[in-house]
Amino acid sequence: MASPGGEDAFQHCEGLSLLDLESLGSLRSRSASIGSTGSSGRLQLRHRVAQLMACVEDISSDDEIHEEVSRTLDEAFLIWGKKLKDKWQEFRLHLVTWNVGTASPPPDVTSLLQLNSLGPTTDMYVIGLQEVNSRIPNFLSDLAFDDPWSIFFMTVLSPLGYIKLSSVRMQGLLLLIFVKHVHLPFIRDIHTHYTRTGLYGYWGNKGGVSVRMSLFGHTLCFMNCHLPAHMENTEQRLDDFEKILEMQFEGEDIPSPLDHEVLFWFGDLNFRIADYGIHFVRESINNKRFNLLWEKDQLNMAKKKEAFLKEFKEGPLQFKPTYKFDLYSEVYDTSEKKRKPAWTDRILWKVKNLSEVASKEGEFPEEENLISVTLINYVSHMSYGISDHKPVTGTFKLEMKPLVSDPLVVLNAEGEWSAEHDVLIRYSAVPEFPSSAWDWIGLFQVTFRHVKDYVTYAWVEDDEISSSRDSKQVYMSASEIPRTGGEFLLCYFSNNLQSIVGISEPFQIQPSQEPIEKDLPEEESSWLHKPDNPEPRRDSEKRKGT
Repeated sequence: MASPGGEDAFQHCEGLSLLDLESLGSLRSRSASIGSTGSSGRLQLRHRVAQLMACVEDISSDDEIHEEVSRTLDEAFLIWGKKLKDKWQEFRLHLVTWNVGTASPPPDVTSLLQLNSLGPTTDMYVIGLQEVNSRIPNFLSDLAFDDPWSIFFMTVLSPLGYIKLSSVRMQGLLLLIFVKHVHLPFIRDIHTHYTRTGLYGYWGNKGGVSVRMSLFGHTLCFMNCHLPAHMENTEQRLDDFEKILEMQFEGEDIPSPLDHEVLFWFGDLNFRIADYGIHFVRESINNKRFNLLWEKDQLNMAKKKEAFLKEFKEGPLQFKPTYKFDLYSEVYDTSEKKRKPAWTDRILWKVKNLSEVASKEGEFPEEENLISVTLINYVSHMSYGISDHKPVTGTFKLEMKPLVSDPLVVLNAEGEWSAEHDVLIRYSAVPEFPSSAWDWIGLFQVTFRHVKDYVTYAWVEDDEISSSRDSKQVYMSASEIPRTGGEFLLCYFSNNLQSIVGISEPFQIQPSQEPIEKDLPEEESSWLHKPDNPEPRRDSEKRKGT
């Protein structure tokens, strides 16, 4: 028997075309932006869907018509899906893990970072290192200054338009994140954490370090781990990773790593190849029959048994095991110990299940995640020989529906800039922006390395000269403007959010017409042009010129 209204619905169904079905998508997308007419649009959509459901009931016994309608619906969904994807943001991420064995940086990392790649530009680099030199003299020096590896990667990446977004260090574990300038206003809520697991949690030679953030409104967490070594310590490795997952960001108003929409887990995880002898393992490697070894890889076996690992994904291990090599060679361990080769260095990721992700009311479609992760390649780099591990990289494509599409602050340099006169900055903020008297606007060279690598800055409150409903003006003194000129940009730093929330387009500062004192000592010249570090001080202190 036909469903209620079936005869009337079937009459409508006879005239239902692909264009009608496509209109369902356009009606749905318009309803979100229509003001007073939004409810009528939704009612019309529901009415059309009800007609369609009635049609399905009436034609269910006719296979030919059923197939035709199904085919038409498939086409309609493809059209709707394409329209949705057109609005999504594509984001390229290149992730590195490398146990550097206390070595200094190599002379070149072009292939490691795929700097000569002809593909899409990388938006973010995530670099996880293990066994960075942490002997007491080195570690104390690194506490006072940037460590050699951070300096090295900043030197390589800053001329290409990347800034060090965040970093976290725990003895030999180091995690660095670099991002293109253009994305800075859309990366918020950056937090770091570390968990020690060495010597029952008292020593940081083993453990994990993490950086979490919100990227275009989506929560991401990156976790670099160094787990216990040796074949027999599989259970200890799993226990330590579970402890790291539980303790990262514990006690803070931040989701746990597993509660982020995307979690990347990587590092020297130290899982070995069980059961098979060294000769079988090496023979399989020499014949490039890596698949013979996968089922005895301890991490692969653990993923089948341990519930908390089952949702983690990894690319196929189509490269040689990355441990253990003689230094500066592609020859496996020839020492007396003759360690059995193993895939110790790994990159995994986890996308939170749809059922766990809270979707906003009325958001469409509710049937799919608003962020996806696609592995582009997963490889080792055999040419690097500074340690007994080979580095591993994973290149990913993230596709996401932007939940944040506008910067909190928009700013620009007004008029012509030079050291001949005071200069002006105009900025505007969205109404909900949590501004602070400690916010500042920094002047940076376009190749700046990190947020403190400014030339000078202005306090948004103390240096304000005009304010209107739509925007505000701030000045910078001529004495603080670089007299040599060049290409610069402005960044607005939010004290409450502890991040850059607005960035200007690059602009030129005209060189000074007056002669520059060439004999001025470098330290004195730097002091003249760079005021005190804009760090929060007590209210009783001056913010500038102390």
